[in-house]
Amino acid sequence: MQQLERLREKVQNAMQQLSWQKQPKELYSPISYTLQSDGKRIRPLLTLLACNMFSEKIDDAIAPALGMEVFHNFTLLHDDIMDKAPVRRGMPTVHEKWNANTAILSGDAMMIEAYKLVSKTPHTILPKVLDVFSETALGVCEGQMFDMQFEKRMDVSEEEYLEMIRLKTSVLLAAALKIGALIGGASEKDANELYSFGISVGLAFQLIDDWLDSFGEEAVFGKRIGGDILENKKTYLLIKALELANPEQKKELFRWIEAVDFAAEEKIASVKEIFQTLGVDKQTQIKAENFSQDAFSHLAKLNIPNEKKQGLEILVRDLLKRDK
Repeated sequence: MQQLERLREKVQNAMQQLSWQKQPKELYSPISYTLQSDGKRIRPLLTLLACNMFSEKIDDAIAPALGMEVFHNFTLLHDDIMDKAPVRRGMPTVHEKWNANTAILSGDAMMIEAYKLVSKTPHTILPKVLDVFSETALGVCEGQMFDMQFEKRMDVSEEEYLEMIRLKTSVLLAAALKIGALIGGASEKDANELYSFGISVGLAFQLIDDWLDSFGEEAVFGKRIGGDILENKKTYLLIKALELANPEQKKELFRWIEAVDFAAEEKIASVKEIFQTLGVDKQTQIKAENFSQDAFSHLAKLNIPNEKKQGLEILVRDLLKRDK
């Protein structure tokens, strides 16, 4: 735990030292506003933890770690525009506080700043790190496009959904770990094991999130239960329900999906009942647990002492311990 707190403090201090006091102010103020919000800083923490597994010298990983965080927040800023989201982390989104054009330009600037930070990697491994980061950045865009396409489709398969969340969520976690490992001097094999670990962690996390949105406790989950149901979002639960439903159940699901005028609580309760009757609530939990176990099987294969893995294991187990 001391390692985690030490690295969290390093991330926080380094984030505060980033300066956005540049001109034009209208371009950089939204960046400062976005990055000052109360995020968990998971991605930079993963980068430093991975580096620290293989080296005590982590200073070379700090700038790239910040790059991962700036890039992550850039994706959120643009996602909010596409989703027309009014609030992010309890604060007005950038396109609401300023306007959509400003949000697009500030997001573009954040992506470029992220590349500048990642490029501060030691030159001996810079080509490898940039390859990982560039492939990841493209993958996140692919995942977002799939997610947008799925909004108009009712035939999304389980395999398509898992590939979408792999790209949209998992690859950035995986890249943060692999980049940190490479900077720390890890072998290609160990760096790839950490990448696979991150992929499975991201998949488990998103499936748990899907389950919590329907079956979690609002006070613990931090947002209204049933939001995905009200928005007809293609979650793992809905995709599996449409796959397994008999004609009558499918008709009922489509009735709620197509309904315009309805009582929110009635819709949530009815759809949840179908989920439970079909057992997709349990299937989602089992699938998440399978990915979690797969993740830790990759961690076990790292060719380093177990005590060096403890910080990462504690962080990720805490991240995935969201069962209410």
